[in-house]
Amino acid sequence: MPVLRSGPVRSVRRLLTAGILLAVLCLPGLLPARAAAAPARGSAYMGMGVLAHDGRGGAPRATAAAQTEGVDVSGYQGSVAWATLWSSGVRWAYTKASEGTYYTNPSFTQQYNGSYGVGMIRGAYHFATPDTAGGAAQADYFVDHGGGWSRDGRTLPGALDIEWNPYGDACYGKSASAMTGWIADFLGRYKARTGRDAVIYTATSWWSQCTGNYSGFASANPLWIARYAADPGTLPGGWGYCTMWQYTSSGPTVGDHDRYNGALDRVQALANG
Repeated sequence: MPVLRSGPVRSVRRLLTAGILLAVLCLPGLLPARAAAAPARGSAYMGMGVLAHDGRGGAPRATAAAQTEGVDVSGYQGSVAWATLWSSGVRWAYTKASEGTYYTNPSFTQQYNGSYGVGMIRGAYHFATPDTAGGAAQADYFVDHGGGWSRDGRTLPGALDIEWNPYGDACYGKSASAMTGWIADFLGRYKARTGRDAVIYTATSWWSQCTGNYSGFASANPLWIARYAADPGTLPGGWGYCTMWQYTSSGPTVGDHDRYNGALDRVQALANG
């Protein structure tokens, strides 16, 4: 009577075991979740990290103080219906001009000139990436690609969008002192190039985490705070009030809507310097 060899039996058992394990692992919900793909460089926009890090806290509270509605846009929106926004009461707008020293908004001309064309007061902003180039270099890139200022009464000073890093470490791998140094370099070069102090757009929680709640810019640079809640909340170090407030990412026509802390003549005053 023939004797079965153990080798083939073990091989069959291994195959059966492997097949069972594979079948189990392939059941829905049992495979580990695939990590979300990192966003492409250049795709960042104002408030990109606000919902993820600060969340949403309700609709803005009614106030008797005069406020002027605005919007901010980037390449994400493409061609913007400026006439529709004007009809809805929007009177000022900021357009993303650049990011780092490697990206310019392909829709910048339509957005920047389009808002101006319907009568809005307009400005440009730069999305900072402090881990890719120095502050002065990025300020030069911004000014050279649409971020300048003109004394025409309808152009706002450029804005520095400094917030969570959408591509990696929240603080771009910098210590608080290194981050404030980077910001100072950007602001100094921007003023040297344009004669204006740039607006700083940020969120209080990011500012506290990544600059140590530094208060040294408040005396010269207007604050544009990001907070999707009933009010602007606690402000970063040094600022007693915010000049602008980004209060939602889900507004009409374009998502990002803002309020200027004052009537239209105050927006004009900032434009005039």
